[in-house]
Amino acid sequence: MLHSKKRFRLRRRYKILISLFAGCVIVSVMAFALQNAHFPVFDTAGEVANKQRDLIIFTSILSLVIIVPVFGLLFGIAWRFRATNTKAKYRPNWDHSRVAETIWWGLPGLLIVFLSVIIWTSSHELDPYRPLTNNKPAVTVQVVSLQWKWLFIYPDQKIASVNVVQFPEDTPVNFVITADSPMNSFWIPQLGGQVYAMNGMTTKLHLIADRTGNFRGSSANLSGEGFAGMKFTARSTSEQDFENWVTKNQTAQTLDWAKYEELAKPSKDQPESVYALNDSGLYDKVIEKYMSEHSSTKMKSGHAN
Repeated sequence: MLHSKKRFRLRRRYKILISLFAGCVIVSVMAFALQNAHFPVFDTAGEVANKQRDLIIFTSILSLVIIVPVFGLLFGIAWRFRATNTKAKYRPNWDHSRVAETIWWGLPGLLIVFLSVIIWTSSHELDPYRPLTNNKPAVTVQVVSLQWKWLFIYPDQKIASVNVVQFPEDTPVNFVITADSPMNSFWIPQLGGQVYAMNGMTTKLHLIADRTGNFRGSSANLSGEGFAGMKFTARSTSEQDFENWVTKNQTAQTLDWAKYEELAKPSKDQPESVYALNDSGLYDKVIEKYMSEHSSTKMKSGHAN
């Protein structure tokens, strides 16, 4: 009997040691795998992205106030009331505790109310349609999602670019977005959240970069076989570099409607290119293309009736 108890204790210790060792191995492997990882949503470079990052961190910490105690109680109760623990009290008729009920219903309830207030205020503060203002005039960029590339039109600067968008630092950028392809989503993680691009519609996104650099932009919505290569570079530069870039490309190859129709054909891994804009109404024509189809269908339907 004595030997069996000793064997049981040794076996239990071995189990605990093996569990601790396995936990350490898992944590070590994860730490090694993530040591060079880059998370753009936390490496932010603009006013909007900074606020979104802070909101993610704050709400995550707030949620852990509930999650950590719940999992702690789960493992604690399982350990204390295990079959081999003869010191645990057996209470088959216990079914209620005012203190426990108040804690596990009251705290989550307060948390939900608190999160509701935060969601309400942040939804208005971080509304993508809300313009950003400072002492510099905003740059307007019209965005057209194509298969599988991005076209950026600068109506004021009379240029256009494919898979690269450039703008001055500390300057509000007003993105006006549509699609001439399957519905897509425009996203620059280090500058702010994503907004959908849809046929025949215009959506808006206002961003600003607080430092110079190249930021990865991408499609955040599956759109076919070329989706994986549908990336672009968002380049924040000094005002002088931006002006030089504009001036240099105002004499580049021209982009008119005929050239646009060639460009709009599906293609994968399209290289970066810049054009002189030869048609100031190009973006409106892309929108009107779908409006005309809708109007024509509606007229035919009315005539048939």
